[in-house]
Order: sequence, then C-alpha cells, then structure tokens
Amino acid sequence: MANTFIDKASITVRAGDGGNGSVSFHREKYVSAGGPDGGDGGSGGDVIVVVNDHMSTLMDFRYKRKYIAENGMNGQSRRCFGKDGQSLTIRVPRGTLIRDKETGAIIHDMSDGEPFIIARGGRGGWGNKHFATPTRQVPRFAKPGLPGEKRDVVLELKLLADVGLIGFPNVGKSTLLSVVSKAHPKIANYHFTTLFPNLGVVYVNEELSFVMADIPGIIEGAADGAGLGHDFLRHIDRCRLLVHLVDAAGSEARDPVEDFETINAELSQYSPELATRRQVVVANKCDLLGEDREGLERLKAHVTARGYEFFEMSAAAHMGTRELVNSIGGLLHTLPPVIKFEPDYIPPEPEAPSPDDIKIEQFDDYWSIEGQWLSELMRSVNFSDYESRIYFDKKLREIGLFDRLEQMGIEDGDTVGIYDLEFEYQS
Repeated sequence: MANTFIDKASITVRAGDGGNGSVSFHREKYVSAGGPDGGDGGSGGDVIVVVNDHMSTLMDFRYKRKYIAENGMNGQSRRCFGKDGQSLTIRVPRGTLIRDKETGAIIHDMSDGEPFIIARGGRGGWGNKHFATPTRQVPRFAKPGLPGEKRDVVLELKLLADVGLIGFPNVGKSTLLSVVSKAHPKIANYHFTTLFPNLGVVYVNEELSFVMADIPGIIEGAADGAGLGHDFLRHIDRCRLLVHLVDAAGSEARDPVEDFETINAELSQYSPELATRRQVVVANKCDLLGEDREGLERLKAHVTARGYEFFEMSAAAHMGTRELVNSIGGLLHTLPPVIKFEPDYIPPEPEAPSPDDIKIEQFDDYWSIEGQWLSELMRSVNFSDYESRIYFDKKLREIGLFDRLEQMGIEDGDTVGIYDLEFEYQS
C-alpha cells in the first residue's frame, strides 16, 4: 500500500452553517424595560485547501470523501455572540487542480502555494438587539444564519516538473533519472517497472537546477486507455521540455523510427497542444550498438530533418548524460515557465424558486424574508457594486417577490430584511 500512487479523487466539501441570532431581553433586578439583548450567531467555518510539499499523491483521499467544517454557534442572551465555527484545512500536493465534478471546469490550480477557500462558511444571523428602533422597542424576532457552501469536486494531480521523460517502456528513463539526480526509481529489465511517476532534482551547476519527471512508459493506444500511459499522460501537461528517449539498439526487436513516431502520435491524440511542446530526442543504449549503427543513423536523420535536437547516450554506462544535462539547462533558460492553469469555472445561477420556497414574515413595519434560493443568490452578488445591486433587484422582481409583499400589505418606508441585508421599501 505504501507504493500506491493516487492522482485523482472525488470529494465533497461543506462549509459550516452560520449560527442563529438570539431572541432575548435583558433581565436584571431593579432594572425595568432592559430591552432586547439577543446576540448574533457565529459564522460557519470555511473549508480551506493548502499545499503540502511533503505529499506526492492523493492517497489521503482514497477512503475519506467528505470534509465538513464546523457550524457557528447560536447567539446568546446578554449580547453574547455565538462562537465562530472552526475552519477545516485540506492538504494536497503542489500542482493539484480542483475541478467542478459536474462540469469538469477548473476552479483553482494549487501551484503557487497560496491557501484557497473552496467553500465559504455561512454568516451568522443577527440577534434581536439589531432590530430595536424608537418605534420597535420589543423586537421578538432574530435572523437565522446563512447555510455554508457545499461543493462536489475532483482533485487531479498534475506534477510540477520542468522536464518530462517520455518513451516506450524499458528504454532507460528510470536509469537516466537515477544517474542525473538523487532519485532512486525501481529499475528492472521488464515492461512497466515504473508504475507511478518519479521526480528528481537535477543540478547543472551551483546556480542552476531543474526538476525531471520519469513518466511510466507509453505504448501504442495509450491515449485510448491501453497500458499505463493513459493514466499518467496528464503529468507531462506542465512540463516545459520533453526528453524523448528511444532505444537506439532495438534491443526489443522494435524499430527506433517507428517507436519515435508512435509515441508522438499518442501525444498528439491525447493533446494537440502537448504535441507541439519543445522536445529533444535521445538515442539511448548506444553502448550496445557495436559496429551496426544503421538504425541510429536512420533515427538521427529522421528526427533532425523534422527540426528536433538529437543526442546519443548510454544512461547505464554514464555516456553522454552530462552533455545532455548541460544542454537541457541551457534550453530551459529560453522556455516559458511551468504552466499554471487558469480557472474557467462559472458558478451556475440558482434555479428560480417556487412561491413556497420563499418565507415572508411580518413584524410590525419589518418584513423578514428567507429561503435557500435567496441565500445562494446573495453569495453571488457584490453589494458594493452598482451593477450587481441592479442585478439583485432584477432577480427579486423576476420571481415576483415585490408583488407578493404588496399583496401582503407592505407600505413605503417599511424595512425589508433578507438575512443580513436591510433596505427601505419604496414602491
């Protein structure tokens, strides 16, 4: 189980609900008409995602799928506020994408190390002390807390590496990584020795280093799910440079040129953009060639004619590895930084409710309005922005809220309260 590599997981996150405001009146000996003193409810805890650089897989999410933050406490008498709910922290490896489960859209890329609030806790409700006015001295109502956000998301790990090693199984990718870095991948003479990606830091000199990823061998049909390559192609999405290893000796009776074209065809099928990524071609196992260099020369002529840089090497014999590392270090200076994926998730508008979903209560000249749809709508509105406020007013009119209020007898100047938003009604 220690070697299990998990790079995709579906989880549900739910922030804490806000606590309800309290309805209470001051009671003290020798103090008459103490007035309302109900405290506000506490805010619900957020669900926060942070990067943990000591994690390399999503194994922690294999069995635990629900993450729920603490609810805020209800307000108390004597103007005592309810305690805020404790936020919940979820730790993920650097490079994890957070996607909306339903649409697959990217919500956030956990690459920069900054914490991200994936679900916000609900605000606490107001206690009845908020609603006391010269004409409303005994308010016998308070506000409930807002519910916390709930999301179904998919966590998808895309490794952060400058260089990705690609090629058929058993062409020497793990051997090269072990030679040029301090990584210790499993190495053996059979297919799929590498069952999950390995990372190693390669030092070019005292001032320059880069991260190299050994991706499990790709085979023909990988983009359609054959072999292991399909599962791990996502891990070269971010790589700035691809190092394509080819068995120049044809030690498994395969043709080097055909191998080269097959792997590139799989890359193109998986991602046309990835197929255009800067790539250098490395003929490995050159120490096994002897005097028969026909296959090597044919491969060299084939790839250089297509504009690829070409290197001869034997990772096992440490031949040409330092020259390759120095060249990679120079190339990386000319390439863009590691890709950061931009969010493309657009929250859906809450579905319009039926009349029964909106609860309206009248307390003298105060009208309290609640409903799940309203709470979701308020989360999407920036009330400091004029256009956002116009949008909010438009949505309320579309569901006929103001018509209902007028049918129930609301008058100009009455106060309308929607959770912690208040405004004076004008017809």
